[in-house]
Amino acid sequence: MTAPSSVAARPAARRTRRIPLAAVALLPLLLALAGPLLAPHTIDTPVTAPFAPPGGAAVLGGDQLGRDVLSRLLHGGPLLIAGALLVAVVITSVATLAGIAAVLRPTLGRAAERTADLAILLPPLLGIMLVALAWPGGGRWAVIAAAVVLGTPYALRVVAAAAAPLATAGYVEAALARGESTAHIALREILPNLRATVLTLFGLRFVEAFYIISMAGFLQIGPQPPASDWSLMVRENASGILLNPWAVLAPSLAIALLAITASLLTHSLAPDTPAKAVTRP
Repeated sequence: MTAPSSVAARPAARRTRRIPLAAVALLPLLLALAGPLLAPHTIDTPVTAPFAPPGGAAVLGGDQLGRDVLSRLLHGGPLLIAGALLVAVVITSVATLAGIAAVLRPTLGRAAERTADLAILLPPLLGIMLVALAWPGGGRWAVIAAAVVLGTPYALRVVAAAAAPLATAGYVEAALARGESTAHIALREILPNLRATVLTLFGLRFVEAFYIISMAGFLQIGPQPPASDWSLMVRENASGILLNPWAVLAPSLAIALLAITASLLTHSLAPDTPAKAVTRP
């Protein structure tokens, strides 16, 4: 005897629970993007004493030059999110297409895997420094380029591993027997069955790019003063953490919150794995 109604109800219940989770997770991202519109002051105007405690015209106090920490915090989100989003989109797109092609074309796959193995061995920080030295005027774009180059090989291996079982599935063999092109098989037969993998990979690459760009900013590789970059704010105000802790804590918490938010949002949007019907004798 089967129980299809109870089994079908569970994915629907999970989707219902995930809708509020997605809405809640989206709020910090929207707030960060709209931050410049909400900032009470400009990013370079001193409004209080250096490292002044919260109060008066500065809700979160002042930074090392007396600028409003809150205003600089609200201005620092859009460019950081845009950079991480660009890195995640490029890496996921390239890795998905290359990973599927590597599975369908074994010769290309072996070459891609060997190249990916060598690229994975390069430490991210060293790669960022090499790109920054080779492109001294690149700024934020140099960091984005380094993040794409460093993140694509690992993502390619993930997609290829997920696509390998699909390449031998019956519907793929039927498409090959019909004489369908490689592009048709990749985009119409395999890619739709990799939705969960691709979406999860996109979320992971976004979070990783967020941290890589932030780490580069802390090392002053990329954004330069007086930019209101969050990681740059942490570095600039570290010397006054005992005078105004919020000058360091606020951008640090913003980086962590948005990284967690992106992870939760990706998890809430990932499609459920179809549940098998429970059978009883």
